[in-house]
Amino acid sequence: MKKSGEAEEVLKGMDEELLLAPSSFRNPMSTTMRIYRRDLGKLQRDMKSTDLGLGFGARGESKYGAYTAENEHSTQLQSQRALILQGTESLSRATQSIEHSHRIAAETDQIGTDIIEELGEQREQLDRTRDRLIHTGENLSRSRRILRSMSRRLMTNKLLLSVIIIMELAILGAVVYLKFFRK
Repeated sequence: MKKSGEAEEVLKGMDEELLLAPSSFRNPMSTTMRIYRRDLGKLQRDMKSTDLGLGFGARGESKYGAYTAENEHSTQLQSQRALILQGTESLSRATQSIEHSHRIAAETDQIGTDIIEELGEQREQLDRTRDRLIHTGENLSRSRRILRSMSRRLMTNKLLLSVIIIMELAILGAVVYLKFFRK
């Protein structure tokens, strides 16, 4: 009965671990837990029936003799031992399964942490790239303004040059007219 109580405590601890396990492991683990609970219940029923059987064997001792009662008692003890060993093996397998789940959860947690760090680095790179693009856009705007002002100056200079050329031609025409045609 003491081992049965310990088994119940272990199963309660496993239930608590099951609640903390990642959702992808919960279904297989809950199935395993149901199997362990069923096995433990079966072991407890067998132990109770064995205890009741021992009581009947003790009453029947006078009927069948001391040797038969001892033989039945020995057989029942062997079956109890086998059941207890089977329960212990089941609990051992459950413990190993939980440890495996813990390792997987730790690995998953580490992978998640690595991914978050990598995403943070990529975000920083994207922020720097965005800042460079903004800076480049500002430089392009300044360049456009400078080119427009240079274009206006060029047009002004061409216009002035054209006016000067026209004035020189008019002066030259007037000088030629006055020198050659006005006499």
